[in-house]
Amino acid sequence: MIIIKTPQEIQIMKEGGWLLAKILEEVAKRVKPGATTIELDKVAQDLVFSCGAKPAFLGYQGFPAALCTSINEEVVHGAPSGRKLKESDIIGLDLGILYPVGKCHSCPMGGTCNPENKPFFTDAALTVAVGKVSPQAKKLIETAKKSLEIAIGKIKPGVHLGDVSFTVQKYVESQRFSVIRDLVGHGVGEKLHEDPEVPNFGRPGQGPILKEGMTLAIEPMIAAGGYKIKQSKDGFAYETSDKSLSAHFEHTVAVTKEGCDVLTKT
Repeated sequence: MIIIKTPQEIQIMKEGGWLLAKILEEVAKRVKPGATTIELDKVAQDLVFSCGAKPAFLGYQGFPAALCTSINEEVVHGAPSGRKLKESDIIGLDLGILYPVGKCHSCPMGGTCNPENKPFFTDAALTVAVGKVSPQAKKLIETAKKSLEIAIGKIKPGVHLGDVSFTVQKYVESQRFSVIRDLVGHGVGEKLHEDPEVPNFGRPGQGPILKEGMTLAIEPMIAAGGYKIKQSKDGFAYETSDKSLSAHFEHTVAVTKEGCDVLTKT
C-alpha cells in the first residue's frame, strides 16, 4: 500500500531532509586519501544525534553503522571499517535518518521528544571522488548524478512510475553505462522502506501512477560494466559481479500538485 502524506507531514520530512543533506555535505568534506570509513561513520553518527535525529540504518537488519560507505565496485550497503581510502577511489555515502526523535535511549544529546511531531524517515546518497580519479570514474559519477536530476524532472501527478524509471535507464545507457537491476529505490516516510518500489529501468506507461502526497526515495545505482551484482563476503555490501566501478545518488522527493519537491537538499 502506498502511503500518502499530508502537507504537514511532508513539512516535517523536509526539515529532516534538510538536516540529512547538511550532514552528508559535512561527511563528504572529510573524504580524502588516508581517511577511514569508520571515521566517516563517526562524524555522521555524531551529527545525526546532535540534530535530534536517529540513524535509520544503525541496527537495521543487523547493519553495524549509521553510514553506508561503498567503495569502487561496491554498489550499496558497504559497512564502515578501518579501511583507508586511497587516491583514485570513489566512495558512495548513503545515510538515512528518523526525525524528530529528541532524546532516545541511544542518543547522547539532551532534549525531549515532542509527541505532537511524529517522526519520519528520509534517505539520501551521493558518490564522491577520493583525490584525482580516472576520466571513466569521473564520467560515471557525473552520469549517476545527472540521471537522478533527469528522473526528478519527470516526476509529477499523473505520470506512470515506469516513465521515471525508463528516463534513468535511457540516459545511463546512452552514456554507455548500465543500471543495476536487482536493487531499487522505494517509498519512504512512515517507514524506511515503503511501497512502491522504484526501479531504475522500465517501460513508459507502466507502473503506479504518481499522486500528490507520495514520498519516494529515487536512487540511480549504475555501473561502468555489467549490471549483475553479488553480495560481498561480509554479508552487507552488494558489489558488481565483474568488479567494475559503481556510483549511487539518491534524494527523497515529494510529489506535489505541479511537480515535485526535493526534500533532501540544503
